[in-house]
Amino acid sequence: MIGGVDITADGKRVGHACLVTGGGGFVGKAVVRKLLDRGEKVYSFSRGIYPELESMGIKTIRGDLTRPEDIIKAVEGVDTVFHVAAKPGFWGPYSEYFRANALGTRNLLEVCRKRGVERIIYCSSASVVFGDTDLEGVDESIPYPAVPRSYYTATKALAERAVLYANSKEMKTVSLRPHLIWGPGDVHLVPRIIERAREGKVFQVGDGRNKVDTTYIDNCADAHLNAADALIDNPEAAGRPYFISNGEPVNTWEMIRRILKAADAPLPKFAVPRSIAMAAAGAIEFVHTAFNLSGEPRITRFLVEELSTSHWFDISAARKELKYNPRVSIDEGLRRLKEYFESEKKEKEEKEKTKKD
Repeated sequence: MIGGVDITADGKRVGHACLVTGGGGFVGKAVVRKLLDRGEKVYSFSRGIYPELESMGIKTIRGDLTRPEDIIKAVEGVDTVFHVAAKPGFWGPYSEYFRANALGTRNLLEVCRKRGVERIIYCSSASVVFGDTDLEGVDESIPYPAVPRSYYTATKALAERAVLYANSKEMKTVSLRPHLIWGPGDVHLVPRIIERAREGKVFQVGDGRNKVDTTYIDNCADAHLNAADALIDNPEAAGRPYFISNGEPVNTWEMIRRILKAADAPLPKFAVPRSIAMAAAGAIEFVHTAFNLSGEPRITRFLVEELSTSHWFDISAARKELKYNPRVSIDEGLRRLKEYFESEKKEKEEKEKTKKD
């Protein structure tokens, strides 16, 4: 026994009862699979229904983080919570982001504290420290910006602060800050890039020299389990944020082109100066707001900033204190992504052939 947890002959740690909020999402599902692989007891808490999770033997609890009574049912008998659920995106009313990201997290923390949950691993975002300048090789000492760049980053920062403040001897907490998570099964970043490229609406923003960190999905999930273990083995990790990435800063537009190539999608054919893109994004945002248009603008000022500035991070603290070591390189991740796209294409073709027959 180590820290009250059984260790099997092959070194696997078992014995936890783990709840994953947002277990049906891209990151949540990856964390669920990793937990199952090492024999943990896993529950998922989400607003939706996910038959795939149930087929994996996961007990799924439906509920809303804005309703404490729902959370009480979900954390019963749980000692470790992986809080992954969030409202992502660049557009929408502040109230929706606040309820999902900030209020929901505060409710979860309060219920967990009262119900004796021992560990909380929060999936934050590197974007909580984004300002309007390049971030190159910065570590966790960088402060939050005076003015948040979006409702998403503002409310994720509020949630992260609450998580770290809630750290105590009885309930240890840690916050992870992964950046640009991608890989097979992604429903946000990669599909959006590919869809717009096929519509001929992807163009380079800025001079194309900026670099970013990215995080392959398996590495992100590994980081969550590493953080949970660190809260048992390394008390110094509690109450702290950690940047998470592949540790391979790459040119932003080179990465976008490689993703598009993996999907056999068109590549950007022209570039637009950042100043012009910012002006266009501001005008588009104004029109959306003034006319209360549905959906998300094709481009926003926050997105322009993301695409034209550098943001890569020093992950040495995660390597040292969480024993985090990104195992899947960008090259290997892109190979897997290409295989995934090819498999999806083949499956779609077979279904269409069956319909015709």
